[in-house]
Amino acid sequence: MSKILNISEAATIAIHSMALIARSTTLVNAQEIAKVTGFSKNHISKVLQQLAKSNMLQSTRGPKGGFILKRQPEEVTLLEIYKLFDGEISESTGCRMQCSFCPFRNCIFGGLAEKFSREFREYLTSKNLSTI
Repeated sequence: MSKILNISEAATIAIHSMALIARSTTLVNAQEIAKVTGFSKNHISKVLQQLAKSNMLQSTRGPKGGFILKRQPEEVTLLEIYKLFDGEISESTGCRMQCSFCPFRNCIFGGLAEKFSREFREYLTSKNLSTI
């Protein structure tokens, strides 16, 4: 079955991991996140390292190590996390089919792609780690 919205696994892991870390009062490690989310510990570790390199997380090494947020949860929007892994959300208009000749005067989809993108961007902008 196809999806209208396609978010990469890395962005999904990042958003879920950041939400779990924001909820915790102690360090959270990749193994704990893997238990809760079911994602691969190795993939989670790579995503967490990228978040640390982007100054979103602070990491502590060692057997009792883990990650904590570098900023307050209300300061981090879901859009900011999303963009680290999936980039900007396209604001382009026009035909998504890239056909050289279209027999229709107006787009069959009537601007739905732009509407979905705009609403998705607005949703991610309005949500921060303290509101989820």
